Amino acid sequence: MNNPVRGGAGAEVDGKAPVVVVAGGGTAGHIEPALALADAVMRLRPDAKVVALGTQRGLENKLVPARGYPLELIPPVPMPRKPTPELLKMPLKVRDSVKRTREILERVGADVVVGFGGYVALPAYLAARGRTPIVVHEANEKPGLANKVGARFAARVAVAVPGTPLAKAEVVGIPLRRSITALDRAALRAEAREHFGLDPDAPTLLVFGGSQGAVSINGAVSGAAKEFADAGVGVLHAHGPKNTLAVQEFPGKPPYVPVPYLERMDLAYAAADAVLCRSGAMTVAEVSAVGLPAVFVPLPYGNGEQAVNARPAVDAGAGLMVADADLTAAKVAELVIPLVSDADRIAKMSAAAVGLGHREADETLAKIVLEAAGA
Repeated sequence: MNNPVRGGAGAEVDGKAPVVVVAGGGTAGHIEPALALADAVMRLRPDAKVVALGTQRGLENKLVPARGYPLELIPPVPMPRKPTPELLKMPLKVRDSVKRTREILERVGADVVVGFGGYVALPAYLAARGRTPIVVHEANEKPGLANKVGARFAARVAVAVPGTPLAKAEVVGIPLRRSITALDRAALRAEAREHFGLDPDAPTLLVFGGSQGAVSINGAVSGAAKEFADAGVGVLHAHGPKNTLAVQEFPGKPPYVPVPYLERMDLAYAAADAVLCRSGAMTVAEVSAVGLPAVFVPLPYGNGEQAVNARPAVDAGAGLMVADADLTAAKVAELVIPLVSDADRIAKMSAAAVGLGHREADETLAKIVLEAAGA
C-alpha cells in the first residue's frame, strides 16, 4: 500500500501521484485556462505531474514551457465549428494524430485527460476514449465541435456559463491565473505604469485584440491618437506580434504606448482604468475578475459566441458593446474617450464588473479533474 501523500490544502490522500494531461493548444483562449487548471492541480497535489498537448504551430510552444510544464507535440487536426465535407477529407490526419496522442498518453501514464476545445482536444478525446477518463471544459455558451464530441464520452463536463448545451454540464466558470484573480490593481498601479512607460497619473486605456491582435481595432484606436492626447488620456495598445503600429507622438501629453504582445497581463490590467478588447470568454472573465470597465468589440466571425460572452457584463453595467463594423476612430473619440475620462462612471462600472464570474473556478475544476483521475 502506498504511503499517504499530502496535498496542497493540507489533507492527506492515498494513492500514486496523479498524471494529468491537458489539451488546450492553439490560442491563448484555450491555453491559459489549461495552464490555470495545471497550476491549481499542483497547488492541491504538489506531487502531481501535468503534461500539456500541443502542435508545432500554436502559442503553446511559447506559453507552456514558460510556465514550467512539459509540452508534447501532436499533428494538428483542422477544427471546423461544425461538421463539414472538409473534415471528412482528413481521415489520415485524424488517425495519425490520434495514434501519436495515444502513444503519449501511454508513455506518460495519463490518469485523466482534460480538454478545452480546439484542434488539440479532438485527437486527445479520441485517443483517451475507453482508456483514460476524460474531463471536458467548455468556455463558450456555444460549444465547438471538439467539445461536442468529447462530452459524449466524458466522465465530467464543466462549463463556464449556464445554458451551455452539453449533457451532464456542471457550471464552474473559467479557470484563471491566480496572478489575475488575486490582483490588487491599486497597489500595483505605480509599478505597472512605470513598467510600460505610461503617465503615472493620467486616465489610461488598455487596448488588445486577442493574442494575435486585431487589425480593425488597431486602426480605429490608433486613428484617434490625437484625440486621446488632447483629452489627456494615455493608451497601452497591444497590436499583435504580426502587426505593426506607428503612432504620432505628442510631446507633453500622456503617451500612447504600442507593444506587440503583453507578457505581463497582470501589470497591463493594473496600469489601466478601462479596456477596449475582443470578447473571447477568457478575456471577459479576466477583465471582470480584475474589475475593469470594458468596451467589448466582438469578433465578427464564427458563430457569434463573442457577443454572447459579453452580454452578461454589458447587462450588469460593467461594459459596453460595439460592433466591429461600427468601430471607427470617430466612434472611439465619441464613446471611449469620454468613458475613460469619467472617474465616477469608471468606479461604478468597476464595482459592477467585480460581481461577475467565478473567481475559484481553477480549484473547482482541479478537484473535478483529480476526482476523475481517482486521486
